[in-house]
Amino acid sequence: MLPIGVLLWIFAQGGPIAANPVPVIALTLAYVLVAGIVIASVCGYMAGLIGASNSPISGVGILAVLGASLMLAAIYGSGGDPYRAQALVAYALFTTAIVFGIATISNDNLQDLKTGQLVGATPWKQQIALILGVLFGSLVIPPVLDLLNSAFGFAGAPGAGPNALPAPQAALISALAKGVLGGDLDWGLIGIGAGIGAVVVLADELLGKAGKLRLPPLAVGMGIYLPMALTLLIPVGALIGHLYNRWALRQSNPEFAERMGVLMATGFIVGESLFGVAFAGIVAATDSDTPLALVGESHWAVPLAILIFAGVIAGLYARLRHWASAPLT
Repeated sequence: MLPIGVLLWIFAQGGPIAANPVPVIALTLAYVLVAGIVIASVCGYMAGLIGASNSPISGVGILAVLGASLMLAAIYGSGGDPYRAQALVAYALFTTAIVFGIATISNDNLQDLKTGQLVGATPWKQQIALILGVLFGSLVIPPVLDLLNSAFGFAGAPGAGPNALPAPQAALISALAKGVLGGDLDWGLIGIGAGIGAVVVLADELLGKAGKLRLPPLAVGMGIYLPMALTLLIPVGALIGHLYNRWALRQSNPEFAERMGVLMATGFIVGESLFGVAFAGIVAATDSDTPLALVGESHWAVPLAILIFAGVIAGLYARLRHWASAPLT
């Protein structure tokens, strides 16, 4: 908490909090501690169950920024001088970023420790590796984000171009902070959202007791505020995974076949991320949005990409079938 307090003090310089920083920073540290414990418990629990990629970190981030903004609004009020409101919004977002850091580290820790439990790893050695992971992540992630910002920019940020990367969660969190501290947040919409959430939770519980299909509240929330381009592949992937698992059960070694499918899916996720970073580096180096284009803006580009991707998937599927049907050695 001491380094966090130093960070908050440095960040508050030049703004309205700098006039009397000690009580505000002390209250912020208490908020970070309490909110961090709750959010780490929720996100870490979900990561331990089903993986960090399904942890509700953006949802709890919305609650975190609301709490931080309301805390500042209670001290300084809302509205008034635009410069003061802008500085308070920045401080609220910085506080939320710290809470996000707590949540993401809890995701990584619980997912890693859960995996270690499954394979019989030594916990203290895992913990040393986790500390090293935080240190190296702190060195790697900021340059990668700066590279993405230089190559494409982020939607809604200054200097963002037509091909800027979408950041719906960041835009929503920023809008909430500006609304609370600027005094123009429509609390009626917040109430409607809470009402929708309560109804969906009730419907999910009733469906569960009836033994029917469930209605996960998290999925409904994601469908409301995330664009279709980001959410469409989630049910597509779930359908493909369901069909693959049914196929795996018919193989001579079903457990191995299912594990290979999980491994392939994991490779797609990590590979897409690594390729995205490499592609951003190529874009930044060539100052071109399409440095790897083969056919330019031709209408053949998308069909050709789909054919190539289908060919890669077919090759991987053939290899998986070979591995799954091979006798154990």
